Amino acid sequence: MKRLLILSGKGGTGKTTTAAAFIHFARAKALADCDVDAPNLHLVLQETGEPAVTDFFGGEKAVIDPAKCIGCGICQEHCRFHALEKADDTYRVNEYACEGCGVCAYVCPQHAIELVEDLAGRKELYLGDGVFSTAALKMGRGNSGKLVNDVKMAMLKHAPDTPLAIIDGSPGIGCPVIASVSGMDLVLVVAEPSRSGISDLQRLIRTAETFQTRLAVCVNKWDVSPENTQAIETFCERENIPFAGKIPYDKSASRAINEGLSIADIDCPARDALKDIFNTTSKLLGL
Repeated sequence: MKRLLILSGKGGTGKTTTAAAFIHFARAKALADCDVDAPNLHLVLQETGEPAVTDFFGGEKAVIDPAKCIGCGICQEHCRFHALEKADDTYRVNEYACEGCGVCAYVCPQHAIELVEDLAGRKELYLGDGVFSTAALKMGRGNSGKLVNDVKMAMLKHAPDTPLAIIDGSPGIGCPVIASVSGMDLVLVVAEPSRSGISDLQRLIRTAETFQTRLAVCVNKWDVSPENTQAIETFCERENIPFAGKIPYDKSASRAINEGLSIADIDCPARDALKDIFNTTSKLLGL
């Protein structure tokens, strides 16, 4: 089974739109949404049935027993993250600021504080004709890399015998991207033809190359800025990175997305361009 990861240097480039179209073209049976901070691939896939839901515990948080707390404030004095707040005559923990270091529990003279497992998100696994693995991280939690790895492993564990697995990744170059790149056969980067898009593309490519992962690049809405599109093509040629193609700006794409459809479901120029890019990507994967 070949593993294709679709990434973008920044949000809003059309990464998930591209992933959804590829899933349609390939009739893929092994899918994952590794954008755990803002998962949205399920909106296009229109999965039916109830998923198997699993809680994700990404670490620990401090909890104060108000019956034991005497309001001495020693915990607040020692908390470098400013996660302890005065609450009447006692203290309470701000769950979004707490990093689970345990200093407050160590210094508390009343032993009123303990570290407990933190429910940091939830994983969902859809099983049927194929497998779709996804997850959502709770706001303010910092364990996205670990959760992304769990999402990938769940997909691989339950995947049927299929030639291609498609993974929708996160934008940027942070922990979720790093966690998703490992073990991929090819990373397709969807770029935006703007100055910031080019800069983010270059940063993402440098990050992915650290893992010695094969790369390819395509440009979405290329005709918005032909000059920047040419700059991206020139960059790819200079860096010996396959350029998979370019997608025109197409109002039909916006209408399809608003209706919860994949571009692959409608007849439009963007669909035709994406089909060509899919064919090129398949050849790079040896399919």
